[in-house]
Amino acid sequence: MRNLKACGSTWACSLAALAALAAVSLAMPGRASAQASSYLDHEALTRELRAITQGSDLVRMRSLAKTTGGRDVWMLEVGNPAGASLEERPAVLVVANLEGDQLGGSALALEGVRWLVRNASEAAVRKALDTQVFYVFPRLNPDGAEAMFARVKWDRRTNARPFDDDNDGRTDEDGPEDLNGDGYVTVMRVKDPAGEYLPDPADPRVMKRADASKGEAGAYKLYLEGTDEDGDGFINEDGPGGVDLNRNFQHEYPYWQRDAGPYMVSEAESRALMDFVLAHRNVAAIVTFGGSDNLVTPPDARGALAAAKILDLPAFAAASNEGVFEQGVFTPAAPQGFRGGGGGRGGTGGFLRGALPGANNNPGSGQRPATAVASEDQPYFKAVSDAYKRITGIQSVPLHRTPQGAFFQFGYFQYGVPSFSTPGWGLAAAEAEESPERAGTPERRRPAETTGGADAQNLKALEALGVQAFADWEAFRHPTLGDVEIGGFLPYATTNPPAAQLPDLGEKHARFLVELAGMLPRVRIAEAKATANGGGVFTVEVAVENTGFLPTSTQHGATSGAVSPVQVQIQVDPSDILTGADKTATVAKLDGSGARERWTWVIRGRQGERLEIKLYSQKAGTDVATLTLR
Repeated sequence: MRNLKACGSTWACSLAALAALAAVSLAMPGRASAQASSYLDHEALTRELRAITQGSDLVRMRSLAKTTGGRDVWMLEVGNPAGASLEERPAVLVVANLEGDQLGGSALALEGVRWLVRNASEAAVRKALDTQVFYVFPRLNPDGAEAMFARVKWDRRTNARPFDDDNDGRTDEDGPEDLNGDGYVTVMRVKDPAGEYLPDPADPRVMKRADASKGEAGAYKLYLEGTDEDGDGFINEDGPGGVDLNRNFQHEYPYWQRDAGPYMVSEAESRALMDFVLAHRNVAAIVTFGGSDNLVTPPDARGALAAAKILDLPAFAAASNEGVFEQGVFTPAAPQGFRGGGGGRGGTGGFLRGALPGANNNPGSGQRPATAVASEDQPYFKAVSDAYKRITGIQSVPLHRTPQGAFFQFGYFQYGVPSFSTPGWGLAAAEAEESPERAGTPERRRPAETTGGADAQNLKALEALGVQAFADWEAFRHPTLGDVEIGGFLPYATTNPPAAQLPDLGEKHARFLVELAGMLPRVRIAEAKATANGGGVFTVEVAVENTGFLPTSTQHGATSGAVSPVQVQIQVDPSDILTGADKTATVAKLDGSGARERWTWVIRGRQGERLEIKLYSQKAGTDVATLTLR
């Protein structure tokens, strides 16, 4: 990153001097403090995790992958090792900081583990640690997160994999630049009567798209702060790194969007997480701290998530690079017979990756992938949402995006368990809500088109908390655009809570995780009896109960076969079963809150013989009952 105006002002110089005092500080000299030093870089986070692990036998820590930048992807296992095997217990999986700019989630995961250890003597916490287990990935994207602690800060969601974002045969050659030397990469606005944007009357610091139907005429064009370093007519279109890990998973994978990776689960970080969950089928619920929300606002009656709410200003600036694939100098030939790639994210006639629905396959053939939460599962999502809001007090999230290829989507639609996502903090609902008349096209259709109206409301709410989240517009002479103004939302200020809130938020989220663990399914053999029929023939009756709140499988998990059925096995030779259930009887799902399933066998046996009934549930534990034939 070049600095074309190093220390061009007293404020900028004081910023540079103070930034050198602490590598992990996000203090903003000359402004109200947006973040504090309690946000930790990778080295400091690792020290804290090791200190917790070394100080308690309840926590074990290991690295599951090395990133491109050589950093460890840590996983913590939290549970009392005494008693049943941890891998046989129902588990809650917590994954934080998949997006590089969501460091608040890392802090909540860290504080949550610390709180569990410190409060292990509380009855609810002790029960969770004795009978269940928590798997915690506190920072899945350590390379992306490290950008928060750089000398120059810019919002970065992606990991460090070198990636040709503009498809021109070169890698990472046109990245963010801090032109005005303020320590941040923000937005440039240029007066232009052909522009699409004008200041928003709700707050003239932010911008809105001009609405010709209301007699509005645009007066500005918007760009990302920087220059066209590779001479292709676009600014900052190919920066360091390339893959947003929370768009790299299987469900609704966004094939033609360049931050999604070259293919599903392409990254060392996402692969490590995927390998882990496939090896740990005891995971019964998933919570991710990320950029999407289904906890504060659960799926609606159709099973759909709330419309996205993202900031207009950075999206408008990013939209200036939307045509990059039509201009790239490197266009690989499509495979023979390929019918897709015409325009859009893939370029005109070019071939990037993926299949084009409707062109490469018959949309009417076979069963299409589910995209909505099943109606049978919706009450459980609502109940968990209610618990989350009651415990955390969060009633509105500041921003959230439409998930595509998100891990929590995989958790529900492919892995088959209740799976939740939250940014982990909120703003006052009255200030952060979008204006209904501004609601527009959802993010999934076109990234530059947003739900509208979030900028002014979020800025007001953040400033009410004492957070200075916006750099006022500052005049600058651009080498090619001429007179511009540089300003906009400060990196990380809108995606992370003020650091002073972290201890309280950490405790509240830990309490929520304990309550969620208490909702997990738990099976037991509620009744088991043998009745003698004479002549060495016995009737064995067994009732199995789910004492947890959640079912042993979501409806979608049962329909898709992602979750194994509950299994009850009578330990006799199959030839001794005269009639009744199979030796291994199953039920696809067992609802919670005391729901029961019954099986009966008529068997040959000997008076006084002892036999076992074994119960196994992939997500809800195991049990054994011993009967004596009398």
